[in-house]
Amino acid sequence: MADAYIFDAVRTPRGIGKDKGSLHTVRPTDLLVTVLKAIQERNALDTREVEDVVVGCVTQTGEQGTCIARFAALEAGYDNSAPGVTVNRFCASGLQAINQAAANVAAGWSDLAVAGGVESMSRVKMGSDGGAMFDAQAQWRVGTVPQGISADLLATLFGITREQADAFAVESQKRAAIAMEHKRFDKSVVPVRDDSGLVVLERDEYPRPDTTLEKLSGLKASFEMFGTQFGLDSLTRRVYPQVDRINHIHHAGNSSGIVDGAAALLIGSKEKGQALGLKPRARIVSAVSTGDEPVLMLAGPVPATELALKKAKMSIGDIDVFEINEAFAAVPLYTMQKLGIPHEKVNINGGAIALGHPLGATGAMLLGTALDLMEERNLSTSLTTLCIGGGMGTATIIERV
Repeated sequence: MADAYIFDAVRTPRGIGKDKGSLHTVRPTDLLVTVLKAIQERNALDTREVEDVVVGCVTQTGEQGTCIARFAALEAGYDNSAPGVTVNRFCASGLQAINQAAANVAAGWSDLAVAGGVESMSRVKMGSDGGAMFDAQAQWRVGTVPQGISADLLATLFGITREQADAFAVESQKRAAIAMEHKRFDKSVVPVRDDSGLVVLERDEYPRPDTTLEKLSGLKASFEMFGTQFGLDSLTRRVYPQVDRINHIHHAGNSSGIVDGAAALLIGSKEKGQALGLKPRARIVSAVSTGDEPVLMLAGPVPATELALKKAKMSIGDIDVFEINEAFAAVPLYTMQKLGIPHEKVNINGGAIALGHPLGATGAMLLGTALDLMEERNLSTSLTTLCIGGGMGTATIIERV
């Protein structure tokens, strides 16, 4: 097996994923075009050398349908010979795209690829693609419940309190504010422009740096009514009969934000990089996905992390930086608790609670954030992981070179 290397990583700013958001006027294809062009321009890349454009996208319908990867590559001016494929592993789709591209390089089936993700949550609403996840019969047979209830179940099973979740959320906001103040994202963030070249958005607009514990304490739990009054909590008891009552702790302030955005990474073999004059920034050490229990659903980062470490012949202590997606505060809190990871190593520049979670793009954004942080602090290794709907987890370990 050959090694797969990361040569560059870029992303757009995250825009508020509602009609009032700055990126609402931008087609999702144009979000993706922005990062594909940036990869090409920053690396003086002859796109005839690109053997695939692999893009994660969750809600593949409407403006995000019909293989957005291929048509964005064409609109970005990539050579016709560069194919495209759009993949969906729910919230880990962006990381899955990277792992898929890297696997092809490692297998010798590809020498150079662009991989990343896109999601315009303001224009293509979450869940608008329908499917089994939203089908009552499928839900009953599998036993799944809405993710928010799963997050509250996770917190209940492992003793994570509302106070802990809120404190974690405040810290995420604080860390993101510090990162933005010190321009830690500037290396990789490329502005989104309109057709006339005017900047539409150049900085993440979702963070709320004025968030306090007092403000969060006044928010009502978002999923309590669905769980108790609509009876959805009872659906979890077939698998977790020991849980008499779910403690609903999650709300808008300690859960991930709905945002728009895109990201792309340039991945290839050492030999192709040398031939094109590309300097490798990191090596992909291991990349895995795992299945997990679909009712609890969001505990997947733990087995995924354990498998990624096993494949890499590493231990938790060998990892310098962790990016654990903050889909809900309980997810990173549980992962840290279960694996013994100190908070000072996790989401150092804030996470999705502060910055937002553009579904198909998030995994690629997190890996790029980890890479920038490793270079800034002269660290060696990072692990990026996300929980996934339906009970899955994805994790990727990279090492600076």
